[in-house]
Amino acid sequence: MKYAVVENGRNQEMVKEGETVLVDNLNLEAGKKYVFDKVLLVRDGDEVKTGTPYIKDATVSGKVAGEVKSAKVINFKKKRRKGYKRKVGHRQKFTEIRVEKIK
Repeated sequence: MKYAVVENGRNQEMVKEGETVLVDNLNLEAGKKYVFDKVLLVRDGDEVKTGTPYIKDATVSGKVAGEVKSAKVINFKKKRRKGYKRKVGHRQKFTEIRVEKIK
């Protein structure tokens, strides 16, 4: 099994070839190439390579599948007996990337 751990912004993700990964919004069009250059770990069978903190010359490339939104998060505030209610909703935008190659 071949997989890698990559760092993207403030998050670390474990990715495998052929899988899709959700990352913070990158404002890229669908079909564009994207390369993760901050690779922390690569495992290929029994061989494991770790970086200090990153592995030199290791990249994970993929293609942007599109933009998606997360489930709605609702923030509701209320003060009892005061007539104060406030309801705010938020949906975070993510970019969906299909991982093609780990090298």
